[in-house]
Amino acid sequence: MLIVISPAKTLDYESPIHLLPELEVTRPDFLGDSSELIKELRELSPQQISSLMKISDKLGALNYDRFQQWKRPFTAKNARPALLAFKGDVYTGLQAENMGKRDFNYAQKHLRILSGLYGLLRPLDLMQPYRLEMGTRFTNARGKNLYEFWDGKITDALNKQLQSLKSKELVNLASNEYFKSVRPQALQAEVITPQFRDLKNGQYKMISFYAKRARGTMSRWAIDRRVKKAEELKAFDGDGYRYNAGLSKGNDWVFTRDEAP
Repeated sequence: MLIVISPAKTLDYESPIHLLPELEVTRPDFLGDSSELIKELRELSPQQISSLMKISDKLGALNYDRFQQWKRPFTAKNARPALLAFKGDVYTGLQAENMGKRDFNYAQKHLRILSGLYGLLRPLDLMQPYRLEMGTRFTNARGKNLYEFWDGKITDALNKQLQSLKSKELVNLASNEYFKSVRPQALQAEVITPQFRDLKNGQYKMISFYAKRARGTMSRWAIDRRVKKAEELKAFDGDGYRYNAGLSKGNDWVFTRDEAP
């Protein structure tokens, strides 16, 4: 089983990393492609970045600086492992800072992070700070957006890892924006998509904040239990959610809860 999640806008490159010394960091597989994007992104002014990404002038200037400072090789001084760099809602649920050696080893094989700049990241891949959401309409040398830039590379890489795991199951815990970078028709696996809904006004509804966190919590639940088959995820009980067979259809698995803890 392979799990895919989205990255986060919030990054942390300040907190100390208590990474076990016996763990070896890795480099992203598509750094050559990332370098191509960086070269084009460097041609944008801070104001153009703000307009393109629909962010404030302050954030536009911050990301302009990030693009200018981005350089190879990646080292422990200018980068940090992806799973410890992202700090959004999904990663609050994941709590990677509390993972041990065996947890990281499992995650390195079974968890992938989709990325607008890096394509696909393993948890221990060194990553330099950036902001480039997959849905950004950034015209580049390969097409009119990042989906065209990455084309089938992300799907091919996922297939390669699925073959390595001898698995034909991919659990989609990413957002729609990011999973659109995967080509399901070319994916050599069944796609299982868990959904998380909370009781509100008598109906079970998806509440974005809670759903994002639950995706991370489920990822961590799978890591802690070394889950091998997607079917095992139906026993997930993190954050008070439970599998709801009545609302689930096919490979869209719905998990519900009546009250947030």
